[in-house]
Amino acid sequence: MIIYLHGFRSGPESWKARSLGARAAHHGLQDAFWCEQLPVSAQAAMALVEAQIARCATPPTLVGSSLGGFYATHLAETHHLKAVVVNPAVIAPLSLASYIGTQRHMYSDETFEFTEAHIAELRALEHPTLAHPENFWLLAETGDEVLDYRHAVARYQGSRQTVLDGGDHSFTQWDDYLDPILRYAGLIP
Repeated sequence: MIIYLHGFRSGPESWKARSLGARAAHHGLQDAFWCEQLPVSAQAAMALVEAQIARCATPPTLVGSSLGGFYATHLAETHHLKAVVVNPAVIAPLSLASYIGTQRHMYSDETFEFTEAHIAELRALEHPTLAHPENFWLLAETGDEVLDYRHAVARYQGSRQTVLDGGDHSFTQWDDYLDPILRYAGLIP
């Protein structure tokens, strides 16, 4: 099972979520892919994902992009799971502080309020160091205009790392990594 965690203001309609879900379906694994709209509240988002983890017959692999990478890190450390983190928000509480106020979801156009309380919930999920760096695969592009990829390289030291020149925050070479991610999750040979 792959549990895909989208980024801030994103959702299941994102290019990365849709393409990974489609690739899983191509291999007959449509029932082994889960991605839902995560609540704005980190506490509520973790409750939703942890309920899904509890339903899994075998340990799932987490795949998280941006803020989803921050969430995947917390969950992987908490539940000793494997995770692929894509241009992850390493310091999400700090990175997202400038977004306090009214925000708009990219795909639904729905608005929401992002508050100091949401930042506090993110701080509660921080892990100062990784207890199990071997459980992570970092995918990062040096051209990320939103987050400094060097923070991720330092954060996931000791983990498998794929750092590609150029690109942007969307991780432009995503389609090249769909089957490798499914292999990493043990879903295809």
